[in-house]
Amino acid sequence: MRESKTILTVDDSRTMRDMLLMTLNEAGYDVVQAEDGEDGLAKLGDMRPDAIITDINMPKLDGFGFIEKVREDPSYVSVPILVLTTESEQDRKDRARAAGATGWIVKPFNPSKLLEALRRVGA
Repeated sequence: MRESKTILTVDDSRTMRDMLLMTLNEAGYDVVQAEDGEDGLAKLGDMRPDAIITDINMPKLDGFGFIEKVREDPSYVSVPILVLTTESEQDRKDRARAAGATGWIVKPFNPSKLLEALRRVGA
């Protein structure tokens, strides 16, 4: 049996974290949750996730800053980062891609599309 893959989720909404946890656990993923970008960076210090799912609009450190900080560490350069947000403007997508995001999913998310996106990035 293969070892399950680990996903770090970063979102300030407890409801969204719970929905991600349920969806990902049911699909066989291990999940580590963070409440904002700063918390996400702290959790990364203890782990090597197979993928990261992050919101953009969060207190303390937003998703753009979080992605930039993750990409500054050479050990996380190849970890796929999916943005999961209510934002859909092209300039926000371009900014996230420039920061190092791998993909973009608009909330509310469709569980099967989220899982397909994770599979596409190798997680």
